[in-house]
Amino acid sequence: MNYIETVNQIYERIDVLINENKGCIVAIDGRCGSGKTTLANKLAEHYDANLFQMDDFYLPFDMQTDQRLALPGGHMDHERFFIEVIDPLLAQMTIIYRAFDCQKQAYNQGKQIPPKRINIIEGSYAMHPDLSSVYDLKVFMSVNPDEQMKRIQQRSGDVKAMRFKNLWIPMEEKYFEAFDIEAQCDFVIDTSEIW
Repeated sequence: MNYIETVNQIYERIDVLINENKGCIVAIDGRCGSGKTTLANKLAEHYDANLFQMDDFYLPFDMQTDQRLALPGGHMDHERFFIEVIDPLLAQMTIIYRAFDCQKQAYNQGKQIPPKRINIIEGSYAMHPDLSSVYDLKVFMSVNPDEQMKRIQQRSGDVKAMRFKNLWIPMEEKYFEAFDIEAQCDFVIDTSEIW
């Protein structure tokens, strides 16, 4: 199945959930450079959905113990994400969204986000076992290593691309393998050949 066919099936599945008068939490996880943000933005725009990004939930340096970092996905603050985003979503309450700025090592001022019927969780580590049981629809996005590096270089430049290659990509792969993330998903999209 190609990209467009798979994305159309995702829209159809969300429409079914809407027609069943249910709210819907969609998780989009996968490899960096695979198009997670692009798909999430398209879905959010189409459905007027809330969009929450895992990049806003890195663990502050002062909480990054060796023991915590040894865990797959341990550098993410899943606990805060569950308390500040998932719990209010499930209760249909307003979310106080405080993005974490990795450069400043500080939380941005919180903004209030009212609940919506469709909510999208986007980013690597979105389907960590601490979070994944609450999702109604799970999407995994992939890209082959050569295309991945090409996209990261175009997006971030050569210096940052090397950091991805030597640090972030191995951490992602460790997480994907440890929790068999791809196998848990309703849809798997390989974007290697589409851009």
